[in-house]
Amino acid sequence: MLSRRDFVKGGVALVSIGTTAGSLLKGSFAFAAQNPASVTAAGKEKILILVQLAGGNDGLATVIPYTDPAYAGVRKTLGVSADKVLPLEGGIGLAPELTGLKGLWDAGKLAVVRGVGYPEQNYSHFKSMAIWEAGDPQLKLDNGWLGRTLDAMESQQHDPFFGFNVGKSTPPELRAERVSIPSVQNEADYGFKVKGKAVEPSDARSGTLVKLYEQYPANSRYGVLLETTADTAVKSSLQLATVAAKYRPAVKYPDSSFGSGLSLLAETIVGGLGIRVGHITLGGFDTHSKEAEEHSALMTTLDEGLTAFYQDLAAQGRADDVLVLTWSEFGRRVQENANGGTDHGSASVMFALGNGVQRGFYGDQPSLTKLIDNGNLSFTTDFRSVYATVIEKWLGTPSAPLMGQQWPTLGFIKAA
Repeated sequence: MLSRRDFVKGGVALVSIGTTAGSLLKGSFAFAAQNPASVTAAGKEKILILVQLAGGNDGLATVIPYTDPAYAGVRKTLGVSADKVLPLEGGIGLAPELTGLKGLWDAGKLAVVRGVGYPEQNYSHFKSMAIWEAGDPQLKLDNGWLGRTLDAMESQQHDPFFGFNVGKSTPPELRAERVSIPSVQNEADYGFKVKGKAVEPSDARSGTLVKLYEQYPANSRYGVLLETTADTAVKSSLQLATVAAKYRPAVKYPDSSFGSGLSLLAETIVGGLGIRVGHITLGGFDTHSKEAEEHSALMTTLDEGLTAFYQDLAAQGRADDVLVLTWSEFGRRVQENANGGTDHGSASVMFALGNGVQRGFYGDQPSLTKLIDNGNLSFTTDFRSVYATVIEKWLGTPSAPLMGQQWPTLGFIKAA
């Protein structure tokens, strides 16, 4: 059976369309010609920014139980000494590089969810990512957990940037049935192209292509989807260009691809493009060797980027509307290996940050002595409870129809 993803993937081969994806049908260029500076007015709807820490983030090197007597024993070389840990409370602290997040904790704007995982942990990157992306360890639910959420919210609003990804292609968690998700790695390259060159909507070649696509009947299978994707492609490229010309960051973002991506997300938020869900990935967390230096660098990148992002939104009056949530497909094994690293593990940690966060720890700290699966932490918080919390308490949509059942929610989001 031909899937939506297969259809869209195959459809773009008919002409060269650059990174707007999709195809271009009648009506799209008419909109572009009549509304060159049209930008959807943004309300104050809540926005979720999902940050993927790809590779399996070491939770014990991120949120550190530095007063636990067992900690020094299992992390003889990778362990962080108590005098370097950034203390939070209860003998738990942050990695030394997370100074910005420590400041957000002190200001009451950071929550830490501990022991996050799921039953019968899978230790394959690809399988565990698929589980998190679907929101289902059995992989029986269709599309991604955020894609299903966006579909459920579609009647409320469906701007071209309703969902938005920083990257080359739509992440699986954002795959949806009815909502097209723009993916942008570089805003300068986001636009309609013919033979690799940017083309204005008023260009004569655009009209020729429209006539070609008019041959595909709107009442045919996937016709509506194709036209929706086309409209999204044209509108979003014009809107992003308009906003980019006006947006001025209130802070200096770090000189990294992660920092640039967060700046792009801030641009869509501050510019009022109607975004409700954004996604960005920071990779490199598969630290089988040389973890001390590699994980330290990753923590610096994460901290500098998220701190700048929050400060920018706060300065521009949008911090109340944005929740940042981090996730990783699994943690690392408790015992360090012979190569100065850690192998694939189980439960890890998630951060939730923003003005709408209720500071604190959520989920019990996993035991370092009562291990499972030949040396792994036993999870204490099901990741589906985190998802249910965000869907219900932040995005304002019932979670049970989207997650297969009702999962207990957590308290890290303040009551409205």
